[in-house]
Amino acid sequence: MAHVPTKDIRTLGEIGFAEKLREAREPNGDYDVEKWLFVPNCYTEYRYILGTTGKTPLICVGINPSTAAPERLDPTLQSVQRIALGNGFDSFIMFNVYAQRATSPDDMEQECNAELHRENMRAFEYILSLSPAPVVWAAWGNIIEKRAYLFDCLADMIALGERFGAQWVSAGKRSVRGHPHHPLYLRADTPVEPFDAAAYLARQPEQKKPRTS
Repeated sequence: MAHVPTKDIRTLGEIGFAEKLREAREPNGDYDVEKWLFVPNCYTEYRYILGTTGKTPLICVGINPSTAAPERLDPTLQSVQRIALGNGFDSFIMFNVYAQRATSPDDMEQECNAELHRENMRAFEYILSLSPAPVVWAAWGNIIEKRAYLFDCLADMIALGERFGAQWVSAGKRSVRGHPHHPLYLRADTPVEPFDAAAYLARQPEQKKPRTS
C-alpha cells in the first residue's frame, strides 16, 4: 500500500501535539498502548511519532512518514527496530523531519506548513525528554534534498537536541554529499557511530527559516 496525500492537513481540524499525545495514551482497540507510542493514535495524513516504549530508546529520524502503524511496520521500520535492538537499545522511536505522510517524498507539500512543523517540534521535544541521555539516529539519506525547507526544519531539531544534550549517530556509509544512510537494506548488526549534525548542517545550502510561532 502506498500513501499519496489527498487532503490539505489544514482541513483536518485540531493537529496540536499535546492533544494528540493525550489521546494516544488512552486505551485503543487497535493496538497495545503499553507497548506502542503512536501519535496521532489513528491512521491519518500526518504522523508525529511511531515507536515502542522503553527506558533506552533509539530515536530514528527520517524525512517523512509513509504507511507504517503499530503491528504493521513497513520494511524501513522493521530495519529500524532490528538495528536499535542490535545496538543495545530496548526500544525505538521513529520520528521525521516533516510529519506529512507520503510514500513518495515527491508528493510532499511544496511549501512548509508552519503549524505542522511547530507541532512536530513539540513532538521532538517530548521524545527527547523521555531519556536522560537521548540518542538520535540521523537516517534521512539523500531524500532531504527533495524540499528546500527540510534543512530548515532540521536546523530547529538540532537546536532542540542541543538543549537536551542529544547524541547524534548514523549507521552505514554516508553519501558523497555527506548525507547519512537510510535504514533500509542495512544489516541488523550495523553499528551506530557518532554523527556531527551541526557540522553536517553547516555544509548545506542556507534556506529561509520556517515560522514556528
